[in-house]
Amino acid sequence: MAMAAILLLFLTLFSNSKADQDFDIRQHLSTVTRYGAVKDIVDSSFPSSDIPDACTPLHLNLVARHGTRSPTKKRMRELEKLASHIRELVKEANYNNVSLQKVPAWLQQWESPWKGKLKGGQLDRKGEEELYQLGIRVRERFPDIFNEEYHPDVYPIRTTHVPRASTSAVAFGMGLFSGKGSLGPGFHQAFAVTTESRASDIILRFFDSCQTYKDYRKNHELAVNKMKEPILVEITSALVKRYEFKFTIHDISSLWFLCKQESSLLDITDQACSLFSPTEVALLEWMDDLEVFILKGYGNALNYRIGVPLLKDVVQSMDQAIKAKEDNHAPGSYEKARLRFAHAETVVPFSCLLGLFLEGSDFERIQKEEPLNLPPKPPQNRKWRGSIVAPFAGNNMLVLYSCPANFSSKYAVQVIHNEHPIPIPGCDGTDFCPFEVFKERIVRPHLKHDYNTLCNVNLDHSKQKPETM
Repeated sequence: MAMAAILLLFLTLFSNSKADQDFDIRQHLSTVTRYGAVKDIVDSSFPSSDIPDACTPLHLNLVARHGTRSPTKKRMRELEKLASHIRELVKEANYNNVSLQKVPAWLQQWESPWKGKLKGGQLDRKGEEELYQLGIRVRERFPDIFNEEYHPDVYPIRTTHVPRASTSAVAFGMGLFSGKGSLGPGFHQAFAVTTESRASDIILRFFDSCQTYKDYRKNHELAVNKMKEPILVEITSALVKRYEFKFTIHDISSLWFLCKQESSLLDITDQACSLFSPTEVALLEWMDDLEVFILKGYGNALNYRIGVPLLKDVVQSMDQAIKAKEDNHAPGSYEKARLRFAHAETVVPFSCLLGLFLEGSDFERIQKEEPLNLPPKPPQNRKWRGSIVAPFAGNNMLVLYSCPANFSSKYAVQVIHNEHPIPIPGCDGTDFCPFEVFKERIVRPHLKHDYNTLCNVNLDHSKQKPETM
């Protein structure tokens, strides 16, 4: 009996050790996760649709987040303050003859890699490469769509006014049209990128033009921080004991941020990230995912209802493509793809409008406008993970297919998330949905919410009409 107990203990320890070795922190950084680390993480239990050969791609919509970026100026200053506080703690420990034996040597002498930088938030070279390669893969995957000579009316590229988004659009376009032009030895194609002003962009920066949403976010950020506090207190206590060092809660929050930046931007996982155990990382990731859920996702219906102008734009582009085909327009005379580049605050609500990453019966609750439960806490599994929903360069593609007249539906839509087909609850859990069904079950329920009514607090609601298709 004693031998059996020892064997069980050994197997448990071995299993935990193996799980820790297999744990890749680069896949657990919420929305600061690099695209390549997670793009091929898919639900293996979901069989993607076998699209009939007779159905051909007619039009493609892309809604993508910008690629991996550097920290903002504000967050760079935060890291410099962290370095300063760590130096103070080390100096204090040395003055009081307190041992620093358990404190990693790198931390005792650490300086922020962004010290002295005057600008931040720009697209990183890794982000450029993410979008460039995505552009190449999209063209190779859909040759029937990208077979026309370039024209900005055939392949419009739209972006927000923020440089990291527009730079992402340029990187994508360079990949998409590589070898298709006549410029230089690489035969580059010049192409247009259009943007709206910050004040009027309700398609890609709807969150920035909506005062109601900005008020909601401002009023709930404090509550979100209160929700995070118990996790940070627990992990701070653990690290203080582990390293016998006087970390504060603010230190731990900043070190977690540093871990995400080092991993995504510098490919460093053996410094700040190594301070945390896999269990602690899972809790910190969940903490970040809660914030995304509450302030950008399903936590409040306002978060995604204000994205209806984008959903309308997507559907209208498909309607126009169908009309062009029905009217026998000549090739090269109508739009074949609409390509958009924006932010997590765009991609997350758009994914919610499509009903992605819901648990169990949540889609029915969304249709009834009932509140959803928060994503379950680790070690429970959950579908809502920021690293999957909206990593850097995360994207949704909606591909409109044309099928023969003898098929059950002449036109159908496939939804592809991060380059993989994904089930749509409103289409009976498939990724390939008849276009009219898609409009009726996915789109129409959202159209009763008018953007101006939602966002203009002092608007005369009696004059507002619901959105229409």
